[in-house]
Amino acid sequence: MMVTEFQKKLEYVTGYRVNRQKYANEVLDNPELFPELIRLCFEVSDKNASKAFWVLEFVCYQKLEWLEDHLDFFCSNIKNLKEERAIRPAAKICQLLVHSHFKKKEIQLSEKHLEEITESSFDWLINDIKVAPKAYSMRTLYILGQHYDWIHPELQTIITKDFSNHSAAYKAVAKEVLKKIK
Repeated sequence: MMVTEFQKKLEYVTGYRVNRQKYANEVLDNPELFPELIRLCFEVSDKNASKAFWVLEFVCYQKLEWLEDHLDFFCSNIKNLKEERAIRPAAKICQLLVHSHFKKKEIQLSEKHLEEITESSFDWLINDIKVAPKAYSMRTLYILGQHYDWIHPELQTIITKDFSNHSAAYKAVAKEVLKKIK
């Protein structure tokens, strides 16, 4: 497959906020790049797929609605992510989507989208990955649990079982979520 100009630019994306925002601004200024960005996020063989996710996260902060036409693709593929550098922004985007669907009533997620987000969020919560995706997943599952009565008891069990083995950051979010559940 031909490497595009935008794909080459992903080489220069770094973890710095200002840098991620710079590349997100390029997509925001050129919406025709958005479908390519989504595709690149899930090109797991591409070493820059996680960088594409970093950019996507920043685009979604401003234009989450752009994801609407790509929800089937996004939601059905998040479960295949293996690299933590991609999982963290994916978990954050899931939180934004669920918040938008239930709290703001802006983005309309189908039952299938909600199922796929729920499944991935639980996977990220129970698997051995860093705290940020776990924190986003807890918050996402909390919101989902306000609409699906089986989620809060499951979430509560997982959080309390793992509580003592985690960092202060995990415990802070866990306490916040447990307090809301009770």
